[in-house]
Amino acid sequence: MQRGRSVESYRAIDLSLLTFILLVFETVVVKAATVWFPGQPYTVSLVPALTAIVMVRWGPWAAIHAALGGLLVCVLQKASLPQYVIYTGGNLVSMALLPVLARWRREEGVWRDGIHAVAFGAAVLVTMQLGRAVISLTFGAGISAAAGCFTTEIITDLLTLLILWITRRLDGVLEDQRHYLLRIRQEENGGVR
Repeated sequence: MQRGRSVESYRAIDLSLLTFILLVFETVVVKAATVWFPGQPYTVSLVPALTAIVMVRWGPWAAIHAALGGLLVCVLQKASLPQYVIYTGGNLVSMALLPVLARWRREEGVWRDGIHAVAFGAAVLVTMQLGRAVISLTFGAGISAAAGCFTTEIITDLLTLLILWITRRLDGVLEDQRHYLLRIRQEENGGVR
């Protein structure tokens, strides 16, 4: 990081890059699902993994990625208005995990063990899927349609857990970025506080 670059500037760049990754990946996946493999019952999404990573890095800023992921899927699939509410609102239910995250952030190195990273990824997945299921029920969907919010995303579940398992080993990826920037600055200054 350049000296003199503010945390806000760094955050804007970081969030923009992660948004770009989300937009590209989700566009390719939805196009593949609708054009190349239209009959497949399973979906793949990077939204839960990126939302979890952004939540660890920047806290409530992850709401952008959660909502945008739902909106993008709906736009690309030419969804109905209730589907916009189901996907966007359902994804935003994962923000209920912010208090748990705040407690874990205070523990040094908590993400390194892998258990916390995978557990947090699973919690983000479940809250998103549960949110979509509950909202779809309020729109009159049947139990089987609501259960589909869980069963069609098996590949997404595995991908999310794998991504979080891997990123926990990468320095600074699963770390509060304010803490990370402070740690890097201290290392550059020879450990002087």
